[in-house]
Amino acid sequence: MTNQIGAREEGGRGPAVRSLWDHRVRALTVGLVTIITLVAFEALAVVTVLPDVAADLDGLGLYGWATSAFFLGTTVGIVLAGAGADRTGPARPFAVGLLFFCAGLLLAALAPTMGLLVVGRGLQGLGGGSIPAIAYATIGRVYPAELRPRVFAMLSTAWVVPGLGGPALAGLIAAHAGWRWVFGGLLPLTVAAGGIPVRALRALPGRPAGGHVRIPIVAAVRISGGAGLVLAGLTNRSPSGLPLIAAGIACGLGPLRRLLPAGTLRLRPGVPAAVAARGLLTWAFFGADTFVPLSITAVRHASTTTAGLAVSTATLCWTAGSWTQARLAERRSYRELIGAGLGLVALGTGGFASVLLPASVPLAVPIACWGVAGIGIGLSYSTVVTLVLGETPPDRHGMASTAVALSDNLGTAFGAGLSGVAVAASQARTGAPDTGLAVAFGLTVGVGLFGAIVVARRLPRHRSPSPARAPRP
Repeated sequence: MTNQIGAREEGGRGPAVRSLWDHRVRALTVGLVTIITLVAFEALAVVTVLPDVAADLDGLGLYGWATSAFFLGTTVGIVLAGAGADRTGPARPFAVGLLFFCAGLLLAALAPTMGLLVVGRGLQGLGGGSIPAIAYATIGRVYPAELRPRVFAMLSTAWVVPGLGGPALAGLIAAHAGWRWVFGGLLPLTVAAGGIPVRALRALPGRPAGGHVRIPIVAAVRISGGAGLVLAGLTNRSPSGLPLIAAGIACGLGPLRRLLPAGTLRLRPGVPAAVAARGLLTWAFFGADTFVPLSITAVRHASTTTAGLAVSTATLCWTAGSWTQARLAERRSYRELIGAGLGLVALGTGGFASVLLPASVPLAVPIACWGVAGIGIGLSYSTVVTLVLGETPPDRHGMASTAVALSDNLGTAFGAGLSGVAVAASQARTGAPDTGLAVAFGLTVGVGLFGAIVVARRLPRHRSPSPARAPRP
């Protein structure tokens, strides 16, 4: 296998890869699907049982931090893994990431307080950050451009089985054995499933970029720490929180601007706007998704299993949206797909907010609306990566993937964190989260609309390369 196998074997002597199941990439395809399936089980299980965790550990005030800590840890992990992939190849940073992920699961399973559980989630994020960075960089290097939308659709399909059974299974485990077994049960699965992609990645040659690639450890820690300080200052909800916010901006803004494409924070047209759109997309979706189970259990007083049904609905619709973008990629522009996806996320979230009106709206309505949001993120989530990889030289795919994943995780962290601030303030003031949930859903709808109306207009009009005669996987 050569470094450019996805486009053509070295020197143009071999045929290009035309299928996801070509013998040269089959093991890698299986490995990526396997690890994404595990990630799906973890994500869906944790978001389903978080209300039980918060109730058992008396930690509703840190509810949003359980998600934000994961993605702040991931912020460090993706930067280190992306640079490591450009420097030494993908296998080593991926294996190290799995070790941190396992350590985080173990700490969360044993945590006696919500604070320690948040630390465990941070370790999970540090390890889990290697997965998107390595996956995107590897896809960009190995699979040809015309197959990438199908690869991402295949990875979305890996969420189907966890989406169908993961939330319900997590709810049953939490109800009959305790939520700790959700984290503990994932530990042996991680060890077993993680070996498959590690072996596939080891078979790939290292692809160092031209010259020495520096691993930006200090920059990664400063970005994550700065984001954490900003969230801590917002959580403080008093004038004493302002110095924390200022310190966070001073700590993280400089390195963030250096690791993102130039002009990302100014929404410069092209790749910078695409990277920014990814952050707004995850802010809009996960800023609401984190509180979907809480809304159903605390406002509608339904079971954790019912809350899992809403999570499963969005997951399946995400997969449907991802396959839709794979089929539309050659006929619709990046701008159309990403803009439509952001708009549907905003529309679906606005509809889900009707969960706060138990007297007049049946629960089936907000659950169905959350499915609309799932279609939206499926339509646009992978399209952003396809756009960025297609516009970036192959020897910089590691850092390009880092930029996308960095924006992704900061969007999620701030979306969940600010929503958590609103929910915690509402709980402290009134004894119920209803008002805070309304603010959270309103904020995420606004972010989604801003992305659809303003940022999407700055994206390229051209389309993904045609798959020509490539057979379907």
